[in-house]
This record gives sequence, structure tokens and C-alpha cells, in this order.
Amino acid sequence: MKNYKKTKIACYMGFITQAIASNFAPLLFLKFHNDYHISLGNIALISTCFFFTQLLVDLFCAKYVDRIGYRVCIVASEVLSAVGLVGLAFLPDMLSSPFAGIIISVIIYAIGSGLIEVLCSPIVEACPFENKEATMSILHSFYCWGSVGTILVSTAFFAIFGMNSWRWLAVLLALIPTINIYNFATCPIEHLVDDGEGMSIRQLFSTPLFWISLVLMICSGASELSMSQWASAYAEAALGLSKTVGDLAGPCMFAVSMGICRVVFGKYGDRMDLKKFMTGSGILCVACYLFASISVSPVVGLIGCILCGFSVGIMWPGTTSISSATFPTGGTAMFALLAMAGDLGGSIGPAIVGRVTQNAGDNIRAGMAAGLVFPLILLVMLFLFAGMDKKKHTPN
Repeated sequence: MKNYKKTKIACYMGFITQAIASNFAPLLFLKFHNDYHISLGNIALISTCFFFTQLLVDLFCAKYVDRIGYRVCIVASEVLSAVGLVGLAFLPDMLSSPFAGIIISVIIYAIGSGLIEVLCSPIVEACPFENKEATMSILHSFYCWGSVGTILVSTAFFAIFGMNSWRWLAVLLALIPTINIYNFATCPIEHLVDDGEGMSIRQLFSTPLFWISLVLMICSGASELSMSQWASAYAEAALGLSKTVGDLAGPCMFAVSMGICRVVFGKYGDRMDLKKFMTGSGILCVACYLFASISVSPVVGLIGCILCGFSVGIMWPGTTSISSATFPTGGTAMFALLAMAGDLGGSIGPAIVGRVTQNAGDNIRAGMAAGLVFPLILLVMLFLFAGMDKKKHTPN
């Protein structure tokens, strides 16, 4: 009998690896700026390269992963993640251009992160678990716990050993994907659809419901990242907190709140209607952005930031689940395109908030008001999806 619990654990560790890849380097931005004399403009390119690489990987997966094979690609994801993290520790000092060393390392582990993002969801979806929606929610919660763990472990490590020891921490964090290479190499891996039976990219794009799924995913990514990326700055600006405390009160609590949402649905999802839960979450998200943008009380605004984590928790895994149920033969192409849409939203959302904040005289509340558009569009798309899906399944 196949041990699918091992598959689940491997995917959990995969999402923790992705969280490390997403969150570790940003904690070192000022260190890079001061030690290597890298301009802040170039520092900003580090995140841009990370997300752009993930987008390219998403597109690659949509076309080629089924030909290469799930196991080869998911094992490669862990190898690349480990190599990229170790490279981050050593390449900047080995190359004549430290910035080039950082970018090379980030691109390597971003390829690994992109593969994890695309493949872990269909791998778990293909396993014979009873409640797929709840299982998917629990799976995605490990990204949240990985984010929280990365921030807390890094904060504690730097407090004990000093910021100059960051290279050792990078090497230690690389142990997680290194261990997971064995897990993915030996765990049972099934496929959602048989070879040649999955929907093609053209078939997916010719379906109006899939376009709604893509817009849902863009708004999910934008609603999540617009708040999480600016939560630390909001905490500092609204409450006058230090950078360390701001990180803990802002993005760390945001991630905790998001993880709680995913665990709650994972535990009680069999008693809930996913679409109704997503609609309620969308309404709460609108309220949270309103709190952050118009509240005169800094504490209320910060509560809005933190609660926003709970409100966006179900959006990404929920969109994945309802899309998978609507397109059971969507296969890898569907998961890859959904991941690409989420990454696209995660790239444009924070950029829009930042641009509006800058144009409003560094008024971060104005930026948060601009971010309100994403959960509003998400709610409209949810109503459209529910209506079109119901019509699709209603006999003539």
C-alpha cells in the first residue's frame, strides 16, 4: 500500500522551502545595501528578479512538465532551492560583482520556488485524500508557517549571533530543501490525468470560466501581497515602531493570521461551502483595506492589516480548488497558468500601492485605498463564477 502521508509531508516541506525563498533575502536588503554598497534601486531588482523568474517557470511548466515528469521536476526544485540558498551565502563574496552573485543565487532558487508552486498543488490533488478542498487549504497554510518561521528564526539568529552571521543562517536554511530531496525522490506521486488527456492551453483559454479563474487568481495574489509587502512599512509609519518590531507586528502577524484561516478551513472545510467562505473572506478583505486606508486610529489600521491575512488566506488555495473541480482534466497546464496569474497579481499589486503612496506624498493610507480595488474585483468575479458554473451544470 502506498504511503501518501509521505507525499503530503514532502509537499508541506516544499511550501516551507518556497516561504524561505520568498522571505529570507528581503530581511537582508539593508545589509546588502550597507556591506556591498548596492544602490536601493538595484536592491529593489532582487524581488523583481525573483517574481519574474517564477512567472517564466510557471509558463515553462504549463508546456513542458508533463513531458519531463513530475518527479524529476519536483526533485530538481529542491536541489535548485538548496543550491540557490548556499550560493547566496558565498557567491557575492566570490564574484567581482556582489550584486551579480546575489542575482544569480536568487534566480537559481526562484526556479526551484516556481517549480514547487506549480507542482505541489496538483501532486496533493492527485492523491486519494477524502476532502481535497480542506487538504489543499492545509497544504497552503505551510507557506504561512514557513514565512513566520523564517522571520522569527532569522530575528532570533541575528539577535544572538549578529547580522554578520547571515551566511551561516542561509546554509542552515538550505538543509530543509536538501532533506526534502530524499522525500520527493521516494514518495508516491500520482498524476491528475493520464498522458495526453489533459486540457491544452488553447482549450483552457477558450473557456470563459477559466478566464474568470485567472482574474480571481490575479486578484488573490494582489490582495495578499499588496498588504503583506507593505505591512511592515505600515506598522512603522502608523505606530512609529522599529524595523524589527514592525516586521513582527506587520508581515509576521499577517502570515500568522493567514495561516490560521487555512488551518481553520482545513479542519472544518467539510462542513463549509467553499464559495460562500471565499465570498465572506472577500467582504472581510474589503473591510480590512478600508480600515487601513481611512481609519484615524493607528491601532485600528494595524488590526485591519493583520486581519487582512485571515481574509486572503482562502483565496489562493480556494481558487485552485474551485478551478480544479470545474476543470477536472485541466492538468498541469491549469495549475501552472493559475500560479502564473497569482504571481502576476503579486507583482502588480504591491507596485500599484507603492506608486500611489509615492504620488500621494508618501501617504501609505492612499496606497492602501488603491489596493481596495483588488478584493472588490475578486468579489465580482466570485459572483460571476458562481453564476456561470451553476448555468454550466444546469440541464437544459
